Amino acid sequence: VQLQASGGGLVQAGGSLRLSCAASGRTFSTYSMGWFRQTPGTEREFVAAISGSGNSTYYADPVKGRFTISRDNTKITVYLQMNSLKPEETAVYYCAAGVWGRGIRRYDYWGQGTQVTVSS
Repeated sequence: VQLQASGGGLVQAGGSLRLSCAASGRTFSTYSMGWFRQTPGTEREFVAAISGSGNSTYYADPVKGRFTISRDNTKITVYLQMNSLKPEETAVYYCAAGVWGRGIRRYDYWGQGTQVTVSS
């Protein structure tokens, strides 16, 4: 599976962005998908996950109620809608494919990352 993340950019605090992650391969729907984020000098942090069918989602506590993960298996794409963004959420955001869960090691395939910058 190859993943290509896009949609990052510069946004003011309180604003919104929608990230996309386009996948290749016919087995996309068999993978759970996750979004992670990372800032320099820190560990990659779990943000959200969605099951292969899209019926189950899971969010890190800091983003609950503001971020929404979704997927379209016909377009082999996963999305992350981010609302009410905060400056501390400035990071490189990565999408990943793997098995259900929040641990980095559960994900075998990673996109290249897209930069999100939230200005105060």
